[in-house]
Amino acid sequence: MVKMRWLLPLLITLASAHARPAAAQQASTGLRPTSYVGEAVCSECHQKESESFHQTAHFLTSRLPDKSSVLGSLTSGTNILKTSNPDLFFRMEMKNDEFFQTAVQGVAPYTSSRTEKFGLVVGSGGKGQTYLYWKENELFQLPVSYWAQVGWVNSPGYRDGTANFERPIVPRCLECHGTYFHSLAPGSNRYEKAGFVVGVTCEKCHGSGRDHARDARLKSGSAMNTEILNPARFTRDRQMDLCAWCHAGRGTEISPSFSYVPGQVLNQYIDLPQPGPEADIDVHGSQVELLEKSRCYRSSSMTCLTCHDVHVPQHDAAIFSARCLSCHKPQGPMFPKDHDARSNCIDCHMPKQKTALIVFDWNGKKVTPEVRSHWIKIYSQD
Repeated sequence: MVKMRWLLPLLITLASAHARPAAAQQASTGLRPTSYVGEAVCSECHQKESESFHQTAHFLTSRLPDKSSVLGSLTSGTNILKTSNPDLFFRMEMKNDEFFQTAVQGVAPYTSSRTEKFGLVVGSGGKGQTYLYWKENELFQLPVSYWAQVGWVNSPGYRDGTANFERPIVPRCLECHGTYFHSLAPGSNRYEKAGFVVGVTCEKCHGSGRDHARDARLKSGSAMNTEILNPARFTRDRQMDLCAWCHAGRGTEISPSFSYVPGQVLNQYIDLPQPGPEADIDVHGSQVELLEKSRCYRSSSMTCLTCHDVHVPQHDAAIFSARCLSCHKPQGPMFPKDHDARSNCIDCHMPKQKTALIVFDWNGKKVTPEVRSHWIKIYSQD
C-alpha cells in the first residue's frame, strides 16, 4: 500500500526563495484576467507556437477530466486501490464520459460507499497527477491519485486505510497550476465554477490578450504589441520573478491570488523568504533557489530563459548541454581538458536527486522519485 507525503502532487512545495529588489520595468496594473481572451484566440495568429506549447508540462499542468487527461487505468481489475484496512478499498471508473472515485467500506453485503466526480485533473502526468472534486463552489482533493511509476496511490495528505475526502484546495495551489480562478470569500477553497482557465496558458506569462487581439484584427494581422508582455524583454530580476511565481516554493500571499502580473515585483505580492546559506533546499519545486546558488548564475547574466524554451516540450538533456557549451566553449579556458564536448553536461552537473518532499511506502519499502537539481556544480561521483 502506498503512503505519500507531498504538497499537492508535483504541486507546490513549502521551500522558500529570496525576495528580489525592485527594478524600474513594471507591467501595466490594468492587466487582469477579466480581459483574457483564451487560447483559441491566441492560436488564430500563433498556430505553430500553440501546437508545440500544448504539449508542454506547463500547459498540461491542469485540465478538465476526459479520456486523454485521466491517465490512471480504469480497466476492471486495475482500477482498484486496496488499502491497509481490509474493509476499505477505492474504485476509479468512467460512466457516460464522466469520471468517478468511490470509497467502499465494510464487508459485503454490509458495505457503505461514497462517490465523488472528478472535477479537475492536476499534474501533467510526467510523474503523476491528482484529482479535485467540486462540492458546490468548494474544491477538494480526491483521496486517490495516480503515480506513473506505481499506478493508483494515496493522495498527498491522506493516511492509508482511511476514506478522507476533505482536503481543501487553497488559491496558491491553483495559482501555480492554472491561469485563473476567481476566489470567493468567505472560505479558503471557494471559487467561481464558471470562467476559470485551466493549465498555464499564453496569458499567464504574456498578460491579457484582449486589446492585442482586437488591434491585430483591425490591422489585418499586422504585428502588434498592444498590452502584450514579452518576458524575454524583462530585466533579469523580473524574468526570475516570473519563474519564481511558481518555481520557488509556496510562500505567503501578500495580495489576493492571481493579482500578480508578469513584469511586476513579485515580493509585493508573495512573501518568499530568503533561505539561509546553509539551508537544505529540496530539488522538488525549488528550481529558482537552487539555480541562484550556482556559480554559473552568479557569474553571468543567465536566467531560466537562457536554457528553457517554455513554448516547446524539452526532455532531451543533450539539447540543454548545448546551452552549456555556449559559455563553456570547447578548447576555451572554461572547458576542462579531460571533458568530451559531445558528453552530457546535465546528468553530471545537474543530476537527478531524490526529493524528501515526495515519499511513499510501497510493497514494504519507502520510495522517493528523482527530480532534476538546478544547482549547477561539480558533484561527487560516489
